[in-house]
Amino acid sequence: MENLNNNNNNNKRIAKNTLLLYFRMMLTMFVSLYTVRVILNTLGVVDYGIYNVVGGIVVMFSFLSNSMATASQRFFSFDLGRNDIPQLTITFSMTIIIYIIIALIILFLGETVGLWFLNSQMVIPPDRIIAANWIYQFSILSFLVTIFTVPFNALIIAHEDMGTYAYVSIVEVIFKLLVVYLLFLFSIDKLKLYAFLVFATTCITSAIYFFICKKKYKNIKFKLLWDQSLFKTLTSYFSWNLFGAVAGVLNNQGINILLNIFFGPIVNTARGIAYQVSSSVNQFVMGFTTAVNPQIIKYYSKGEIKEMLSLVFQSSKYSFFLIFTLSMPVLFETNFVLKLWLKIVPDNVVVFTRLVIICALIDSFSYSLQTLAQATGRIRLYQSLVGGVMLLNLPISFVLLKMGFLAESTMFVSIFISIVCLFLRLYLLKGMVDFPVNTFFNDVIKVILLITIISIISPLLIVLNMNESFLRFITIGLVSLTSVLINIYLLGLTKLEKKIVISFFKNKILNYQK
Repeated sequence: MENLNNNNNNNKRIAKNTLLLYFRMMLTMFVSLYTVRVILNTLGVVDYGIYNVVGGIVVMFSFLSNSMATASQRFFSFDLGRNDIPQLTITFSMTIIIYIIIALIILFLGETVGLWFLNSQMVIPPDRIIAANWIYQFSILSFLVTIFTVPFNALIIAHEDMGTYAYVSIVEVIFKLLVVYLLFLFSIDKLKLYAFLVFATTCITSAIYFFICKKKYKNIKFKLLWDQSLFKTLTSYFSWNLFGAVAGVLNNQGINILLNIFFGPIVNTARGIAYQVSSSVNQFVMGFTTAVNPQIIKYYSKGEIKEMLSLVFQSSKYSFFLIFTLSMPVLFETNFVLKLWLKIVPDNVVVFTRLVIICALIDSFSYSLQTLAQATGRIRLYQSLVGGVMLLNLPISFVLLKMGFLAESTMFVSIFISIVCLFLRLYLLKGMVDFPVNTFFNDVIKVILLITIISIISPLLIVLNMNESFLRFITIGLVSLTSVLINIYLLGLTKLEKKIVISFFKNKILNYQK
């Protein structure tokens, strides 16, 4: 009975945290879409492409910092699950020391190898090479600031303090809007100014995280100490986690650089816009998984394996449902949406956008699986195999582009790699935690495939029988939403989940009537 009450409390907390993060994600999504349009028109297609490929270092480092945050969060959540605050303080301090070492290494590589590659290998118009170097240096500085924020960010998430996390993110969104305004206000080189303003936003957001943690978690302070055993444990975990992150970076930013070398910055603009659409849709899933991930780790730390697996199954299923519900109208009406959103629609954007969203749908299965692997702490084999497969994306794409294939061929490779990695994760988790792979196929993958096939029939018929117009866009949006929600309820939810949904809406109606 006590476990049931605890599970109910955990589910309520996850639901509350998810709602807070949804608000944050919705605001972030709309602001991101708006700022992309304004910045694209302000900078122009070429300069936007240059920022996307050079300033993509910020994106690259965000992958690394996010991976490091995930690693930190795993250990913080593990200690919190045991209510071991003294150990959490030691872990927190050792984490910061390790991050200082990593920051120094990446700073050295960035100012040597990275600088050489930027100025000698990348395709950038000669008159914009100085601006590109400005972007690069501010990107390096942004990374250095971000990496020292990672432990504080992870501390907030490990405490499941999603209200604080959401509010700081909202402040960050406001600063992004301010960046757009300042671009119009000053008449200096827009590309240089934009790079500086992004860096300034990073500094302000990082300072806010630091002062919040200092005030809220007074019993957890940085101490200059050295724990050799913990250092080995953390560095082993971080290094393998970092390997997986680097594989993800090369899978993304490496392809961006390849496209720059073969096709120039205009194709980088098309790919950058496509990934911005995908990122905006993914914001909703990130809100959900950010709320769920600490609980998966805490279940594991307490040995509550049944509850943990149930949460992993639900998370995988709901993550796909969220992306699919939002993205299906965009997949059918990509050309119209882009014309409505952007004044300038570069070549290749439509096909890139569709392929990127398909890739995101496949990856959505894996978010909770990755967290489960992280929870075990035994990630050497997992990261080496999954990361190794992800690294194949770069050489395969290079060979295809060298053979004369189109730029979008790189996205087909990414989709194939994502499918292979999904199956590989399931296979590895079976050995790590006796993961019920067959049950996952039957209860998650098969159900989702059935819902997907049935749901696309109605919108497809509309596309085939109506000309492109605003009316068709609205019609497909409404039909898609209705079709997906009905099929999710009828085919995608268990009996217990249906009861929870019905109870939720009954309570809302009763509260409204009162």
